[in-house]
This record gives sequence, structure tokens and C-alpha cells, in this order.
Amino acid sequence: MGGMTNEYAQVLEATERHLQALKAGGVRFLTVESETLRQLQQAPPEMSHRSDNSDQSDSPPSADTETAMAALRARASVCVKCPHLAGSRKSVVFGVGDIHAALMFVGEAPGADEDRQGEPFVGAAGQLLTRIIKTMGFSRENVYIANILKCRPDTPGQRAGNRKPTADEMKTCLPYLLEQIDLIRPKVIVALGATAIEGLLGKTEPIGKLRGRFQVFCDIPLMPTFHPSYLLRNQALAEKRKVWEDMLQVMEKLNLPITAKQRGYFSKA
Repeated sequence: MGGMTNEYAQVLEATERHLQALKAGGVRFLTVESETLRQLQQAPPEMSHRSDNSDQSDSPPSADTETAMAALRARASVCVKCPHLAGSRKSVVFGVGDIHAALMFVGEAPGADEDRQGEPFVGAAGQLLTRIIKTMGFSRENVYIANILKCRPDTPGQRAGNRKPTADEMKTCLPYLLEQIDLIRPKVIVALGATAIEGLLGKTEPIGKLRGRFQVFCDIPLMPTFHPSYLLRNQALAEKRKVWEDMLQVMEKLNLPITAKQRGYFSKA
């Protein structure tokens, strides 16, 4: 490991220790996402041999972030801190999008569709979120989307449906999200729904009272708003308008141009 960066070597050693502990505990098989395998197959970053007084490295400034995010994904993909979730999941739903994004969306937890595909917000609520993102002038590829929980909450005895993550589950999984936020350093975070607010800020007030007013999380402006699934249940124009007003505030915070058409979405005729 002589040519690797110290950070990469430390992460590799920690991962090896974790895998050995899993083996000692009787774990025989692990589910690893294809993207994680691709990242692990890449050559490790080499140490810089410049002197302390030299200029910055010629390598892209994003290289360390990409390496750290790949290592974080690898650790999350083999996590068994919640044995009941690890035993029932099909995928670890890590996150998707641009790790240098200015805007980050945080939801609650994967559902059945997300668990099956290994990507957050791909079901009906995810399709609506994608439309909201596009209407703001972004795409799923140039924002970042993640959840408080990386595993779908188990539903023993149920063939369908989802459940809210428990406080202990959120507390256990939150460090992964905190590391993601620390690496991405978005300019604005949008928290989707009351559970996301509870997981991030510890607040249990109704989302209807919190939405529309910026909060602060890790020195980053955070906008609480309704979860897209709420809009699927409540098709009222007034509710859609509330979410859109929240997104207009986000766009203003990001200093994005807003057209008259955008300002008028979901307004009463």
C-alpha cells in the first residue's frame, strides 16, 4: 500500500477489519451494488510526492471527494448495524446524483421499488420528485438524492406497504448521511416530509407548520417541505402550490433565474 494516500489506506484497513468481523460473526454472503464493485475495481489514488512548499496538485480537486464517497458507499453496502434491516433488504440504497451538487434532497427511507432497484425515489413519489426537479431547471443527474435510512424498513408479516423508520434506526444510519452531506457540501438541502425533518433536526412538529421556513443544518440552509407521496394522496392545487412556493425559495437561495411562468405554476386561474 506504499503508493496509496493515507486516507485511502486507512479506509481499506477499516473495511478489511469490518469484513473479518462479519465473517467471524457467521455472515457468509453480502449484497454489493454494481456501482460499488466498479469503484472498488479502480486503481487506488497515489500519494503526492510534492514538497510542502509546492503548488497544489495537478489532479482534479474532486478526486479526494470521489474516493471518499466511493469508500463510504462500500462501507454502507455491507452494513449490518441493524440486523433486522440487513436481513430483509434486497439493496442498500446509498444515494444518487452529482456529489458536487449545489442542491440535495433528503427523504425518509427506501420503499419496495427503491429496495428492488437500489436507487432512491424511483417509484410513483420519485417520479413526481423528478418532475419537480426538472421544473426547477435541474435534472436528477445534477442534484443529489438520498434518504435518512439506507435500507428499507422491514415489514414482517406484510406483503405490501411501508412503515416509518424508528428513532433508533434513524440514529444508527444517520452517520452515513452526515458523511455524504459533509463530502457534498450542498448550498441548500431540501428535507422531504416530517420523518426527514425528525431525522435531521430532531423536530417532531407537523410538517405543515415547518414547511416554507428555512432551517439550518450543518451550517447549510435547509428547506422543509411535503413529501411527494403526500401530493399523490392530496391532489389539491393549493397543496401543490405550497410545495412549489418552497421550491421557489430554494431557487432564490441558489440565486437561480426564475421565469414568470415558473412563478405562476399552480396559481389559481
